[in-house]
Amino acid sequence: MKTEVYSWRVSTDLKTGLEREARRRKISLSAVLDLAAREWLTKSGADSESDEAQQRLHRAASKYLGAFASGDAHRSENVRRSVRQRLRRHDR
Repeated sequence: MKTEVYSWRVSTDLKTGLEREARRRKISLSAVLDLAAREWLTKSGADSESDEAQQRLHRAASKYLGAFASGDAHRSENVRRSVRQRLRRHDR
């Protein structure tokens, strides 16, 4: 189900060409635009590259994620020092 709306300005020539293609295929203009956008994304490989990039970022960040369990009531005041100490220990 389509729920999102996107609009943009196009030249008269481009709009005419899109409308002509929609009539030729006997489909709506929005269907032509949807097909064109999906084809462009498939050809550009944007989906798989984006997914791979996100996975790389998650792997890199996961090395530095965790929780502090110190019992220190003033931990939030000292967090900068604590994080830096942990990072120095981790890099060794």
